[in-house]
Amino acid sequence: MTSAAKKTNPIRLAVSSLAVGIVLSAALPVTAEQAQPVSPELTPKLRDLLRKEMLSVEDASHQIMSYLIAGDDDNVEKLAQKIHDSFILQQSMTPEDKQDLMAAVPEDFVTQDRAFHALSADLVEAARKGDRPAQHQKFGEMIQACSACHTQYATDRFPKLSE
Repeated sequence: MTSAAKKTNPIRLAVSSLAVGIVLSAALPVTAEQAQPVSPELTPKLRDLLRKEMLSVEDASHQIMSYLIAGDDDNVEKLAQKIHDSFILQQSMTPEDKQDLMAAVPEDFVTQDRAFHALSADLVEAARKGDRPAQHQKFGEMIQACSACHTQYATDRFPKLSE
């Protein structure tokens, strides 16, 4: 393999992983019973906290994609750590808020959120090691997790995902 081919393989892998994740997520069967938006069930404070967390994750994800393409492990690590630590809901909630959240969302919502943040920790570790194929794989899995959760719990915000 030429050195030029070696340099482009990580880019191809990142784009392929991302594309596969999106395609697989879009192909998930969703029934009317599964597609239950959680936002209407949340208190205004929780809805605002969740929105802020999602915007933070979205912004960091856009930047990670750019850094993956550039091979910038240090910035991938920093941003993946930021996502991992972005438990804005958890950090900003009172005990009453936590009770309200648990009453408003299905247990699977919390499970998916924890799994997403675990994937971001895996991305941090891959970036620390400079393991670019693993970074691309973990980032693709993170995007797939976002889309899968939105397909189930944010159809009011992303109605095309339930089509």
